This record gives sequence, C-alpha cells and structure tokens, in this order.
Amino acid sequence: MSLDRPRALIVEDDRSWQQILAEILTDAGLAVDVADSVDAAVDALRAAPHRLAVVDLALGSGEYDNQDGLRVLEAVRRQDPGCVAIMLTGFATVELAVSALTRYGAFTCLRKEAFRRDEFRELVHRALASAACLPANGAGSGPVEGALPDQERAADPGTAPGMALVVEDDAGWRSILSELLSDAGYQVRLCSSYGEALGCLRRGTYAVAVIDLSLSGTGTNPASRWEPTKPEQGLEGYQLLASTRACGVPTIVVSGVATPDEIERAYTEQGIFGYLGKQAFGRRAFLQMVEEAQASRRTPGELLALTGREQQVLELLARGLTNKEIAETLVITTNTVKRHLKAIFDKLEVHTRSAAAARAISAGVNAESMHHPEG
Repeated sequence: MSLDRPRALIVEDDRSWQQILAEILTDAGLAVDVADSVDAAVDALRAAPHRLAVVDLALGSGEYDNQDGLRVLEAVRRQDPGCVAIMLTGFATVELAVSALTRYGAFTCLRKEAFRRDEFRELVHRALASAACLPANGAGSGPVEGALPDQERAADPGTAPGMALVVEDDAGWRSILSELLSDAGYQVRLCSSYGEALGCLRRGTYAVAVIDLSLSGTGTNPASRWEPTKPEQGLEGYQLLASTRACGVPTIVVSGVATPDEIERAYTEQGIFGYLGKQAFGRRAFLQMVEEAQASRRTPGELLALTGREQQVLELLARGLTNKEIAETLVITTNTVKRHLKAIFDKLEVHTRSAAAARAISAGVNAESMHHPEG
C-alpha cells in the first residue's frame, strides 16, 4: 500500500519533468506527490512527511529571475526537516547553487541540461540512504550522505586512508580514478558537477580530493552552465579549489585543459598539492602523489585526539578567525562551531580561545599549513 511506502515530493510546473521524475521515484519505491507551486508544495508538506523532495528553482513562470523554489526549500527545512531536498533546475548561477546548499540545506543542485536518468537514480539512492540516518524527530541542520551533519567521517591517518572526493564530468575518467583510489583503500565519493561536489564538501570530511578543472557546465553557451564567479578563469573545477583548501583537504588536479599560467595559479593561489595532466597521466605517478598527499595529513601528536573537523576549526581559530568567520569558511553553523570548540577545549585541556590557539601554533599549525587539514 502506498500509505506504507516512504513519500517523495516533486515540486515542478513542467508536466514533462513531472512525468520523468515521478517515473524514476516510483521505480525507487516511493509514493509520489506532485506540486506545481509554492502553495501546493506547502500544503503537501503539511499533509504528510516526505523522505525526499525534488524542487525546481523557477515555478509558475519561465522567467530567469524566478526563485520560488528557494521558498520551497525553506518550507522543507521548517516543516519537514527529515526530508532530503534536491534542486533540479535550468536557471541558476553558482551563487544560487551555493545558497541552495548552504543557506537552504539542499542535498545537491543539478542542472536540467545535464540530467541523466541513471545518474539521477543513483543520486536518489544516496539521498534516501542519508535520510534514513536522520533521527526520528528530524533534528539537525540538514541531511548528509551517511551521517548526521555534526558527525565526522575522518579516518585515522595511521590506519585506513578514509574518504576520497573525485570531481570529474567524464564517466571514463571517473571510472579510472575511482578504481585506482578504491584499490588504494579509499572510500570514493564521485561527483560530476560543481554543485554536487560543493554539497559533498559541506557534509563530509575527506582525506584527499581529485578535481578536474573543466567540468560539465563550462562552455560557450551561458544558458547551459552555472555562471562562473571568476569569469576570467572559466573553469568550474578551479572554483572548488578554494573550498577544498578552506576545508583542509589536500587536492590533486587531474586535468587536460589547464595552461601553465593556470597551473601555477592553482599552486600559488589555491595551494593544491599536485597536478597531473590527462595527456601524460600515469597510474603509478598518480598513486604515488595520492600517497604523498595522505602523508601530508599526519597530525602532530598532541592533536591526535581531535577529529578532522575539529582540527580544521582549530586551524582557523589559530589564524584569528571569529566563530562566524569559521562557520562561513567551513560552511557550517555557528552553533556547530561552538560545539567543536567545546570538544577541542576538553580534549586539549584548555579553557580559552587564546590557549587553544597557542597549543595549535606550538604544534606547528598556522596560516601557512591551512592546505593540510591535520598538520
């Protein structure tokens, strides 16, 4: 009976997309509700709890500046916090995608132009798995992939390598990189777009990231991509480097489009760990670079008790950032920062921010080491 099946909500005013999404979600074992406006979506959220919501950004009009979908995301957060929301849209800039992920708690943002049924099915399965991990009362700031937002998935640097993030729009290269990293003992999170990768960085702790500078969505037609925040670069993958650096993830660029100037800029401005060109890619060289990146994450002895996220918070604290600035840099709430600081103080047996910062600096953690999350 449908009453016994978990429910999904489609918020979309295009009948063709309603039909496509309903078919996929029904095949995934969900009972599907459909709404074509903000009011209808709110009514559906009030009528029954949902495990998943797929929301279009522009509702009720084809105008580029329509953002009614953000109002729906806010309603999901407020009325059904146990529901995972995916934004699927043809109208969005990078700034809007970031806002959907960070401010409105979307699981990820997908472009309609790049929509593939098989990839969407896989994304739905991951989203449902994350929803199943939420507490019964839906507490928390938003769902994540396999853990609550404040839980950490960092591996002990001395044991299993941990999680690896691969951001690559070419399916063949995703397969190659995933196979190599899996064989090296990593759990691999695969992303094909800027929005999806940014969502993963927001929710997880990664031992290493492998990023292509040129992702799907960059091209000559502005209507078919997220508009880059740095037009002079024109490379969406490059924008992610600032995020991986802020999160303290050693990052390897594997790309076939970068010029020498762009490569140098990636090293000097974004602190990447290494670069490999696709044209001359070698498996042995790649695995050696990954091993070296992992070794760079070794933690000073007195900080071993801290989780990966706590070490990131401590590093930012040592740089003199406020709680608000730390929250903005790591894309978490200020309350989460406060919880991490309390845990840091307890583990380091200190009572003030200055004492914790001093302990970090004495262990070699400073502004120059920000590209290493644990050292």
